[in-house]
Amino acid sequence: MNTPNPALVTQRAVRRLPRLALWLLCAAYVLPGIFFRDPWKNADITAFGYMLSLVRGDSGWLNPSIAGLSSEGSALPYWLGAWSIQAFGGWMDQALAARLPFALLLVATLALTWYACFHLARTDEAQPLPFAFGGEASRIDYACTMADASVLALIAPLGLLQLGHETTPELVQLAASSLLLYGLAASRHRHGRSIIALLVALPALALSGAATTGLLYGGVGVVLARRSSHAPTRALVPWLLLGMLISAAAAAAVDAWASRLAPLPEVLGMPKLLAWFTWPIWPLVGWTLWRWRRQLGHHHVLIPLSVAAVAIGASAAMGASERALMIALPSLAVLAAFSLPTLKRTVSAAIDWFSVFFFSILALLLWVLYASVQTGVPAQPAINIARLAPGFEHRFNAPVFVLALLATIAWIWLVRWRTSQHRPVLWKSLVLPASGVALSWLLLMTLWLPLLDHARSYRPLMNRIARIIPAEACIAGPDLGRSQLAALEAQGRWRLSRDRSQAGCDWMIIRRTEAVNRPAPSTHQVVPQGWRLVDKLRRPTDRNEVFYLYRRA
Repeated sequence: MNTPNPALVTQRAVRRLPRLALWLLCAAYVLPGIFFRDPWKNADITAFGYMLSLVRGDSGWLNPSIAGLSSEGSALPYWLGAWSIQAFGGWMDQALAARLPFALLLVATLALTWYACFHLARTDEAQPLPFAFGGEASRIDYACTMADASVLALIAPLGLLQLGHETTPELVQLAASSLLLYGLAASRHRHGRSIIALLVALPALALSGAATTGLLYGGVGVVLARRSSHAPTRALVPWLLLGMLISAAAAAAVDAWASRLAPLPEVLGMPKLLAWFTWPIWPLVGWTLWRWRRQLGHHHVLIPLSVAAVAIGASAAMGASERALMIALPSLAVLAAFSLPTLKRTVSAAIDWFSVFFFSILALLLWVLYASVQTGVPAQPAINIARLAPGFEHRFNAPVFVLALLATIAWIWLVRWRTSQHRPVLWKSLVLPASGVALSWLLLMTLWLPLLDHARSYRPLMNRIARIIPAEACIAGPDLGRSQLAALEAQGRWRLSRDRSQAGCDWMIIRRTEAVNRPAPSTHQVVPQGWRLVDKLRRPTDRNEVFYLYRRA
């Protein structure tokens, strides 16, 4: 028989995930990638360059710039990084200091997603049906279990791995969207906190380069609040309008009104992006929408669905932008959590076994490649890596090795625990996907961090340039992008200019795209008038990007 509410949950199924296990999982997800690495190309090093430009006084705080290239309205993220560098850069690496507030933003996103799902699951419409003779899940235990599941669902997607560990404006947008989701979700139970959350979230979006998205969020919030049957939620309308007004003023102050609309052919890539970026939670989101289709107008479905729809629409309008899509993940994680009370046992088993095979094979592959580089057995993987990353020398690091080994042992124990017997708890289907993602990320950021740093950082190229161009010299980069200019400023301490005719700029770097096996251009095609070609350089792992170094003749 069809019932208005599809959730049938016993008290046995709402045991909370042990707090220590949840905290360790979040730590294994958040902490790797923060320490012992350089900023990577392209967005990561660009953001770091803007932060250093503010710290050194080379640009104004309302409009951060690098060699005259503005940040296009994304001021708040660079303020956070610059303030952190000013506070901690004197006794730690500046890149690490800049990364600290963004790590806290990722932690805040996980926490806000938990509380948003908790308050949505507390509502009467989201509660499971009562049993005739009792034994159904209690309200608070059910809400806590669903909130635990939402955190697991947020860790599981592949799209958040790298983007969530960078120092970019999108991470501020991610935390702000989570804060907005919490503000709308908690309005019935935490009205005062909801108002504060909304008044912070909307301006934060405007100051981090998402002014239009923030106004759309505010408009959707107004519609949801006005249609609500609950007085505390309806009372959010004037506060949402005030937040939109503040956002518009803040966006105007930092010149954030920039159009990023993409042509239609680029928009057509949206289904493919959604498929891999939100895997494995998008099937669970689809199942939620199907099983709760008679409750689409209720807050526990309507609020996260509306917030996610705005982010997905913004991503599509920007040409299937994965960075814009990232801010939809907290809302999608909440929707995925609400699939668990109605998930069939066969589907849960399929998720478990897929996770076991996929992440176990991936971990084994990473260990085999690591053994090949360290010992030469098997030999072929080490040869392939040496060819793909010339100049890289791998050194054994005992603490890193032990940490990776302990994480692998923990994965083996978790797989044995999960598959040994049937467990009725709701969050069981998301434990292995979330833990597998955390394991893979931890192995990459321990065993393979030196290689990734060599491959994705501009440091090897900057070291080669430093052997030729003296420190504090002025370099003209008329066609260099933001990431190359940021690398020159952050890792070389040279003075930069976009004008090669500027007096005192005796060095120039020109970037060209040129295949490795393509014949080199003749001298008259390469050397600009009045300049002398000094050298031709490449990044070790980039076979197409070439940098020509010139000195004024």
